[in-house]
Amino acid sequence: METAVIAVLGTLLGSVVTHFFQGRAAERTAALTRAEQLRQERISTYSAFAEAVVEYRRAQNARWYRRSGRLAEQFREESYIQRTTARAALVRVQLVCSDRGVVELAQETFEVTNCMHEAADEVDRDRRSARAVEALAAFIEAAAPGVR
Repeated sequence: METAVIAVLGTLLGSVVTHFFQGRAAERTAALTRAEQLRQERISTYSAFAEAVVEYRRAQNARWYRRSGRLAEQFREESYIQRTTARAALVRVQLVCSDRGVVELAQETFEVTNCMHEAADEVDRDRRSARAVEALAAFIEAAAPGVR
């Protein structure tokens, strides 16, 4: 009889311990899955932001070069469309990024690109365009470790 009680208690103890470790393993797996999903979302978001800013910079350059003439309005409208796309991508960065420094670099990248069309002359436009490229590179450099 004692042997049967010990066997039952041993089985129950084994079941409790197994349940505990399986629960911890399931929690760990769920946490890893969430972390990987967030990493993938950040990669997608950061890439979309970089692409949108590159297109916005291109549109801003085109707008500056065609600031007068019959096509000026068309190029201004295109830059507005690209600005909207870049701003939406910036909002996504703000939503998925927990690093305040990376978010600030994204905002700076957007603002520097946004001011390009205000250049007084070609030298100023070149300087502003180069600054936009540098700002984007700084954003990418700061964001990359968070997705590796």
